[in-house]
Amino acid sequence: MTTETRPTVNITFRIPGLWRHPTEMLDRLPDGFQVTDDRLILPDQSEIEIFPMPPDGQFPSIFRSTLRRPASPQELQVVDRYTANVVLTGPGGSLESARKMMQAGAAIMQAGGAGVFIDNSGLSHGAESWVYMTEEGSSDAVSFAFVGIVRGKSEVWTTGMHVPGFPEIIMKRADADADDRAIIEMIRYVCADDREVGNGHIIADENGPRFQIKHEFPESLNAPDAMHNPWGRMRMISVKDIAERN
Repeated sequence: MTTETRPTVNITFRIPGLWRHPTEMLDRLPDGFQVTDDRLILPDQSEIEIFPMPPDGQFPSIFRSTLRRPASPQELQVVDRYTANVVLTGPGGSLESARKMMQAGAAIMQAGGAGVFIDNSGLSHGAESWVYMTEEGSSDAVSFAFVGIVRGKSEVWTTGMHVPGFPEIIMKRADADADDRAIIEMIRYVCADDREVGNGHIIADENGPRFQIKHEFPESLNAPDAMHNPWGRMRMISVKDIAERN
């Protein structure tokens, strides 16, 4: 898909903190970051929308239940008593834009944020983990930050692959149970070096072909749902199943 035809993707974060007043957060922003009106200005002069949201009683439990890794006790104490969510919304759809949003989120956490909840994938991370991934900056760090894996009764699929600009990945639950690393390896393979994986692509290892990719496009490119992936999804079909059908 060319740059001219790439769909629009917006990344949205919710970052909880114990700020008593907005100036408390503003005064603690790292050097090079500033807030002007409703925009967070990054050191490279990129602009990301920023606004506060009042606390609600459900958010702490949602944050805890969606953690990719355990947050620290101190981070969870802040989440449980948070006074506001700082919401960041900015462009996504590429590894570069995803990294930029990670930097923006890390700046708010360095100013007192306890972690981040990502609307696009339903994942959350503690602040220390997020800052570490931001500084590491690899495609593996980006995919770990943004891409969730959901295990259903008959299928396993990803959420959040549209943040770095790729289709979701889906496979049979039986294939995922037989090789619990398969979908993780596929996420890393797709995200590494912004690699194009087209319809019919063969995924193989030293033992030979393992999966063939069937690209399933969505009915609509754009939708208001933050989890909507305008690139559709890549279905991993076992080569063994294909051979048996033939």
